[in-house]
Amino acid sequence: MKRILKGPWVWIVLAVVGVVLALQYLAPNGGYDEVKTSQMSDFITSGEVKEITFIDGDQEIRATLDDDVKRSGGKRVVTHWVDGQQNDLIIKVQEQVNAEKIEDYNSENPQPSVIGSLLLSLIPFIIIILIFVFLMNNMQGGGGRVMQFAKSKAKLISKDMPKTTFADVAGCEEAIEELGEIKEFLQEPAKFQAVGAKIPKGVLLYGPPGTGKTLLARAVAGEAGVPFYSISGSDFVEMFVGVGASRVRDLFEQAKENAPAIVFIDEIDAVGRHRGAGMGGGHDEREQTLNQLLVEMDGFDVRGGVILIAATNRPDVLDPALLRPGRFDRQIQVDAPDLNGRHQILKVHSRGKPMAPDVDLISIARRTPGFTGADLANVLNEAALLTARQNGKLIDDETLDEAIDRVIAGPQRRTRLMSEKEKLITAYHEGGHALVAAALPGSDPVHKITILPRGRALGYTMVLPDTDKYSQTRSEMLDKLAYMLGGRAAEEMVFHDPTTGAGNDIEKATSLARAMVTQYGMTERLGAIKLGEGNGEPFLGRDIGHTRNYSEDVAAIVDEETKKLLTGAHQEAFDILEENRDVLDALVIALMEKETLDKAEVAEVFVPLRRRPVRPAWTGSDTRVPSTIPPVAWAAPSGTPTAGVDGGIDQETQAVVTEDEGPGTPDPEEA
Repeated sequence: MKRILKGPWVWIVLAVVGVVLALQYLAPNGGYDEVKTSQMSDFITSGEVKEITFIDGDQEIRATLDDDVKRSGGKRVVTHWVDGQQNDLIIKVQEQVNAEKIEDYNSENPQPSVIGSLLLSLIPFIIIILIFVFLMNNMQGGGGRVMQFAKSKAKLISKDMPKTTFADVAGCEEAIEELGEIKEFLQEPAKFQAVGAKIPKGVLLYGPPGTGKTLLARAVAGEAGVPFYSISGSDFVEMFVGVGASRVRDLFEQAKENAPAIVFIDEIDAVGRHRGAGMGGGHDEREQTLNQLLVEMDGFDVRGGVILIAATNRPDVLDPALLRPGRFDRQIQVDAPDLNGRHQILKVHSRGKPMAPDVDLISIARRTPGFTGADLANVLNEAALLTARQNGKLIDDETLDEAIDRVIAGPQRRTRLMSEKEKLITAYHEGGHALVAAALPGSDPVHKITILPRGRALGYTMVLPDTDKYSQTRSEMLDKLAYMLGGRAAEEMVFHDPTTGAGNDIEKATSLARAMVTQYGMTERLGAIKLGEGNGEPFLGRDIGHTRNYSEDVAAIVDEETKKLLTGAHQEAFDILEENRDVLDALVIALMEKETLDKAEVAEVFVPLRRRPVRPAWTGSDTRVPSTIPPVAWAAPSGTPTAGVDGGIDQETQAVVTEDEGPGTPDPEEA
C-alpha cells in the first residue's frame, strides 16, 4: 500500500478518470449539430434526410442530411425528443423510407460501458481517499508518511551534526559527574561489570526552567559516541488511541537494534503524569502510552543496553510507578547555579564575544543571584545587541548593567512621559522601599533605585544579597515584610493619600505572611503545624478531591495571625520612615535630580541613616515581636487616584525588586 501511494498509480487513476469524464461530458454529441425537434421534423418531411438513427436509451435522433440539398449543406444533426413526440417522428420517417428518400434507417438501444460505469461509480470514493491521503500527509509532515503515523518520531543524532560537549556546560558539576559516569559505562562496561555494577536504566533530570537540562542531554549525545535518539513527550500522544504506545514500542525497538544507545525524552511530564488524573478519569491515549513506557523500561521483555534520559520541570506530577528504582534509578536535580556556577556559565557564554578589558565576570555573577543559565545567556546576548545598536566594538560594564535591568524588569520606556507629581510619588514610593531595607539588619543591601519607566513599571528598587542564600530566618522574613510595605508607608506619611502602587507589594507580603503562619510554623498561637495541602499549585485529579484539613476556627486564627504580621510590618516601616524623614527627603531630591541611583550613590545618601538593632531571639512567643503600636490612621480625600502603581518582588531570583507604575497608569492585570 505504501509503494502504491508513493508510485505513479495515483496519477494513472486520475488520468483514466479524466479521460472518462472527457468522453462523457466534453463531447456528448459526437460531432453532430444540435437542432430543435421541430426543425428535425421539417428535415424529414422535406426529404433532406439521407440517414437517420433512433437511439432509445438516450431519446436521441441522429441524422445525416443530403449533400445535394443546398439548404442543409450536408450537415449532421442531432435532436432529443420528449415524451409524446416519438410516434409522430417515426411515422414521418417511415413515410420517407417508403418513398425511398431515406437510404438508411436504424433503431438502437445501446448498453452502457461496464468499465465506464464502474469508474463513474468509483469517482466519489477515489476523491474521498485522495482527500484522506492529503490530510494525513499534512498532519505527518508530508513525504508519504500517511502509513507511518504509528512510527516513532525520534530524531537520531548523527556524528555529522554539531557537537555539544560537557565543556559547553557549566554551573551543574554534580549533574555532569553523574552523566559522565554513564558515558564512561557505555565506553568501558567491563570496568563496572567486574565489580557487579549495573548501569542505571533511567536518569531523570529535573529542575526549574532554563537551568540546562536539555543542554546536558545534548552534551551526553556529543560525548557518548553511541546512537542518541531525541524525542519530546508530546510527540507520543496523538489523536488516535494506541498510536502513542505503538510509537514507544517502535522507539525502543530502534534503540535495541542499535544498542548500546541512549534515548532522551524532553518534557516527559506530557506523557508521564499520574494515571487516573482529571475529572471523570484520565486520558486514555496518554495512559496507554505511559503503560507501554513502563513496560519497555522494566517489563517482562527486558531491554538491554538502552538508557533512558528524561527531563522535566514538574517532577511532582509524574506517576510514582515511573519514578521507582528499576526505571528511573537516578534522579538528578539541576538547580539554579551558585556564585561560582554563574561565573563559569558567564565564561562559557562570553566565548566569541568581544568583552572590554575591565569587565569583571565575577562581579556580574554577584549581581545576578538566582539567575539560571538561560537568564545569564540572555544577559550577555542583550549586552551584545545593545553594543551593536550603539555601534560599539566592545561589550562594557554599562551595557551589561543595562542588560541585567532589561532581563529583570524589561526594556526602558523612554516614550512614557510622567508629570512632576507622578515622579514625586514614585520617588517617595521607591525611596520608602530602599530606606526601610537599608535600616533593617535582616534585609539585603540596596543595589539600585530608579524612577525611570521600565517594562510595565514606572520605577523599581533592587536589593541583592551579598552571598547566595538557601534559607531564611524568621527575623529576615519580618524585615522583608517591612521592606515590602515601605512604599505604601511612605505614600501615607507624605501624601496622606495612598495609591494603587502598593497593590503587588501587598499581594506578595500577604503571601509571605500566610506562608509564615501555615507552612513555616512561625506563630505562637498555631505553632509548628502545616495547614493546607500541596504547595499552592494543586494537581488536578490528585489534590482536587482533598478536603481542607483544618476547621473554620483555625482558618479564622490564620487570618488573624496573617493580619497581625502585616500590621506589625506596616507599622515598623512607618516608624522607620518617620524617624529618618530627613534622609528620605534627601533621597527623593537625589532621585528627582538623577532619576537613577546606583549602590555607591545610595550608600552616600544613607550615611546619616539611623538603623534598627538586631531583633531579639524568638522563642515561640509573639510578645517578642515588635510593632505593638496601632496602625496609622489616614482619611482618603475625595480625589484619591483610581489607577496606578504595581509593585512586586521577583520570586524567580533572589533579587527583590519593587516596581511602581504610578497614578494614572493602570496595571493591565488589575484593569
